[in-house]
Amino acid sequence: MNNNNFAFSKINYILLAVGIVIILAGFYLMSGDSTTEAAFNPDIFSDTRIKVAPMVSLFGFIFIIVAILWPSKKGE
Repeated sequence: MNNNNFAFSKINYILLAVGIVIILAGFYLMSGDSTTEAAFNPDIFSDTRIKVAPMVSLFGFIFIIVAILWPSKKGE
C-alpha cells in the first residue's frame, strides 16, 4: 500500500490519540457520585468538577484541532 494516499502522517495519528486520551481524562474528572432525592452530595460543586475538568477537556479538543492541522512532511 502506498503511504502517499493517506491524509495524515504517523505523527498526526499519534497526536490525535493523545488528544482523545486528554479528553477522556477530563470526562473522568467530571464523573462521580450524583445527588439523589434522599441525600445531597456537595461534591458535585467541587472545583475539580466545575473548573478543572472542563478546562482539561477543552484543552483536549484544542489539541485535536492542532493534531489535524499539523503539517506532514510528505513534500520533503
